[in-house]
Amino acid sequence: MRTQEQVNEIVRLLLAEYPQADCTLDWRKDYELLFSVRLAAQCTDERVNQITPALFARFPSLEAFAQADVAEVEQYVHSCGFYRAKARDIVACAQVLLTRYNGQLPRTMEELTALPGVGRKTANLILGDVFKVPGSTVVDTHCIRISNRLGLVDDLKDPAKIEAELRKILPPEHSSAFCHCIVLHGRAVCDARRPNCAACCVRHLCQTYSG
Repeated sequence: MRTQEQVNEIVRLLLAEYPQADCTLDWRKDYELLFSVRLAAQCTDERVNQITPALFARFPSLEAFAQADVAEVEQYVHSCGFYRAKARDIVACAQVLLTRYNGQLPRTMEELTALPGVGRKTANLILGDVFKVPGSTVVDTHCIRISNRLGLVDDLKDPAKIEAELRKILPPEHSSAFCHCIVLHGRAVCDARRPNCAACCVRHLCQTYSG
């Protein structure tokens, strides 16, 4: 495990390396981000961004999604994979948001994860990006891989356990931005199969770097 000083330095360097780090999904309305994250499960953000313009144009409001024929939504999200479950969850989620929350996204982890198709990863993203809640920690595949490689967690694979450990050590005010940095770092440098350690800004603090 890293010392707190090392953790803070890792965070500082990654924030400096990716100063514009943000969610790579395209959205304008809060619920659009929620639905886009659902579509991004087992799919790339790039693919989701290709289909959501037409989806959001066809269903331009929560009311439109709530009244939508699930089969029609399926046609728009088909290329995202698992399209039947995703379409069903989006329509059901829109209905819940309208009937229970007056069309607004709830602001707590418990309420968000009670929505159809919403898990802790999605909820943390909403809390961090929409509501700017300190400590919001999004654990995706990049975060799992890189947190273990850096030694921020000790050989953990369970996202909930990794989230709990990262919450203990990450500066709360930087948690959300750190997670966005990790995604960009994972795509550009710390690849799952062939990490480019020579280009890594935190290699000197990485417990798996052997150079």
